[in-house]
Amino acid sequence: MSDLAEYERRISYALERIGKGIEAAALRPAAAALAPTAPLGAAPASPQETADLREALEAERIANAQLSERVRAIREKQETTLAALERKLAAATLGLDQANHELVRLKRANTELAGLNRDLTEASSAGQAEPHLINRAMQAELESLRAARGAEIAELDGLLGALGPLVASLPLIAPQAPEADHA
Repeated sequence: MSDLAEYERRISYALERIGKGIEAAALRPAAAALAPTAPLGAAPASPQETADLREALEAERIANAQLSERVRAIREKQETTLAALERKLAAATLGLDQANHELVRLKRANTELAGLNRDLTEASSAGQAEPHLINRAMQAELESLRAARGAEIAELDGLLGALGPLVASLPLIAPQAPEADHA
């Protein structure tokens, strides 16, 4: 990209020099009529030289316009690509945040469940039936199952998000009607 900018700068500078040369050549006949002698080392420009310089100037302007258009197209493509990548990154970040949230929830529920099961086992070995511990253990197990399901859903959403563009790029095959047996 910086190479194109450098080329564009050099072409613009060359066009300016050519333009100044053409202007100077166009002014030379008028200056020659006013001044009795031409400057040392300066030869009057012939009409053919002036035409050649104008043609070269026009060719450089066309080349400059083409390069400018290419630079503009490359910038637009780069901006479009960057915007698409930013959207994908945002979606991936959101999915990752959801998956992390569900994993934290799952770890917390499993830790609570393990602690309640330990308390329940201790109460049972002591010969005590603690209904509130049983109730809390059941609630913790349900929360653990819900958290595990949430983590699985977040993981599947990530997989589906990654597979979506791949599936969308596959060609669709139209279903064929079954052939009827004619007897």
